[in-house]
Amino acid sequence: MGDCRISEIRRETRETRIECTLNLDGTGIAEIRTPVPFMNHMLELFTKHGFFDLKIQASGDVEVDYHHTLEDLGLVLGTAIARALGDKQGIRRYGSFLLPMDEALARVALDLSGRPCLVYEVPSPAAMVKDIDVQLFHEFFQALVNTSGMNLHIDLLRGQEVHHGLEAVFKAFARALDEATSVDPRIHGVMSTKGAL
Repeated sequence: MGDCRISEIRRETRETRIECTLNLDGTGIAEIRTPVPFMNHMLELFTKHGFFDLKIQASGDVEVDYHHTLEDLGLVLGTAIARALGDKQGIRRYGSFLLPMDEALARVALDLSGRPCLVYEVPSPAAMVKDIDVQLFHEFFQALVNTSGMNLHIDLLRGQEVHHGLEAVFKAFARALDEATSVDPRIHGVMSTKGAL
């Protein structure tokens, strides 16, 4: 099952162009090149702490703003997760993690149910991190949920520094996703009494 959990996605619109390769059974190797340096950092953290291998090459109309690029990165990464999972045979399905980052504490719980739902409770002490509107991270995760079919709950329980809060969120998401996508030999078929996810 390990060597088939890889996906390659290409998405091109008038606003963005993104190529993505994801290996769910990787070792944390990241090759991230987008025009948004802070997002590069977040995706590198996600890759490292989830033990995924992720390669992303992206360009976008960042001269307008970062909205299209972050939203489309979410769409592409969500699609990559869904395709790499395939029929979801043998996966644990659920994952959760509570992660501290200095004064920040993030909690993420998710279900690879095929039913997209995002609950995003991430208060921010500042409206911006460098030159990015922090609301755009909600758009990123909403897009990811929509294309992955994931039920995702993200709570930032505390945090006084916006960078620390977002870093805790991305690391916790990575660890929860690693747990949910892990294969458990006790599971025959899928983890559902319906017989399908």
